[in-house]
Amino acid sequence: MARRVYSYKSCLNPQAALRLRMKELATTRMRYGYRKIGVLLKRKGFPHSVGVMYRIY
Repeated sequence: MARRVYSYKSCLNPQAALRLRMKELATTRMRYGYRKIGVLLKRKGFPHSVGVMYRIY
C-alpha cells in the first residue's frame, strides 16, 4: 500500500457548519451584514475573526 494513503487528509471544508449557520441567519435577517451576523454567531459559540466572516459571507 502506498505511503500517501496513510497520510490522507479529508477535503471537507472545516467551516461548513459556520457557512450553513450564516446562510440561515442571512435568510431570516436580510438587512444584517456580515458584521452583525458575526456578532450573533459569536454569542452562539462560533469564535471566528471578522475576516473569515467576510470571506464566507
